[in-house]
Amino acid sequence: MKISINRQYFIEQLNHCLKAISPRTTLPILNGIKLEVKDNQLLLTGSDSEISIEITIPTEIDNEEILEINEPGAVVLSGRFFVDIIKKLSGDFVQLETNDSYQTKIAASKSEFNLSGNDPDQYPLLPEVNDDESIVLKSTVLKTIINQTNFAVSLSETRPVLTGVNWQFNNEGIKFTATDSHRLALRRLNGDQFAMDSMNAIIPGKSLTELNKIINDSDDEVEIHFSQNQVLFSYGNMRFISRLLEGNYPDTSRLFPENYETKVTVDNSDFYHAIDRVSLLAREGGNNVIRMTVENGTVELSSNSPEVGTVNEDVNTGEVEGEGLKISFNSKYMMDALKAIKDEEVTIDFFGTMRPFTLSAAKSDEVIQLILPIRTY
Repeated sequence: MKISINRQYFIEQLNHCLKAISPRTTLPILNGIKLEVKDNQLLLTGSDSEISIEITIPTEIDNEEILEINEPGAVVLSGRFFVDIIKKLSGDFVQLETNDSYQTKIAASKSEFNLSGNDPDQYPLLPEVNDDESIVLKSTVLKTIINQTNFAVSLSETRPVLTGVNWQFNNEGIKFTATDSHRLALRRLNGDQFAMDSMNAIIPGKSLTELNKIINDSDDEVEIHFSQNQVLFSYGNMRFISRLLEGNYPDTSRLFPENYETKVTVDNSDFYHAIDRVSLLAREGGNNVIRMTVENGTVELSSNSPEVGTVNEDVNTGEVEGEGLKISFNSKYMMDALKAIKDEEVTIDFFGTMRPFTLSAAKSDEVIQLILPIRTY
């Protein structure tokens, strides 16, 4: 293999590839990035066997030369070490040349490195994903969905299915659900273009986090293909493949009662900052617990830390309906839920002191956040 490639563009693509490489892999060759030159293009591959990223680099982009190919070939080079070298080189272009024993010369400006490479035939093949079940989302929509749900996945491996986001398809559209048993995030995406035969896919939260770092907040399209145990996201020159989690996702529909006992409408930003202020003492106390009191049409937030003191704040509200209420909750969960709802006005429905309560936009149920209260007495 012998090539010359635009260094800055190469760094961007290598950084994307690194997102699929884990230092904890049990297969040493997966610590490397596979470079393969064929069909007048360069393929970069990174994988940890759960996430795989393949990037195609053409010779030209918008009539600007990116890649010059002198000889085809392939090699696997130590991922993070190789990328660090490319980052620290100077010059606009970098030259790579590999011999029969996979020794690779890396040259740019006045620098020259020689790296020991590995046989690319030892690198595992990427999983095959068929095109039977597929949808197309704009990348800005996909980013928003990830931001509105992924924060609520479980970080504990005791129930593996809860470490992912459940994508549930039906003839109306898609429901995205994430829960860690203490809170739940639900996003709906309705429309004929998203409708599909009844199907569930549980995508690991870790995979969605890495994907979210790569895709832009733009109208670029992301093609999403599902197979039995893999999902493929095709985005520009990148193929992002993730395994799906096995198991049955719990039925969460019964968690949403229909008739509230108390209903409060608040300004999203004002309420968020009020929670943030009151939680200063809650965080200092080490438990993040805030108490909310609804009484005679007014709402008060309070918290205390035995070592520091107490705080009380009256909240500006819109409508307050139903019975009086005293309820305690985790302030971080509340702030995460408010951030996930983009609308200015938020409705909070309470169903009793010790039952989960819900947050949603005042004029839409596209996004619903559910939080379990905390018993403080």
